[in-house]
Amino acid sequence: MGGAVVSFKVSRELKELMDKYKEKVNWAKKLRKFIEEEVSRLEAEENYKKILDALEKASWSVPQGYSVKSVREDRDSS
Repeated sequence: MGGAVVSFKVSRELKELMDKYKEKVNWAKKLRKFIEEEVSRLEAEENYKKILDALEKASWSVPQGYSVKSVREDRDSS
């Protein structure tokens, strides 16, 4: 897997604590997983908004009384 390097700053105190626990925690793996999940959540949110926007702009609608008629037809066909 070819990858790109991403870096960011943390406080010296946090870095020292991360170093303290580096034998117990794979920080790179945890951070990658967090970023992947956050990006996935943001994409889902964006897609949800696009769908809602498209539905609001749609020119079609369900005819009045369709649901009641459909339920009655289903019930009567049993």
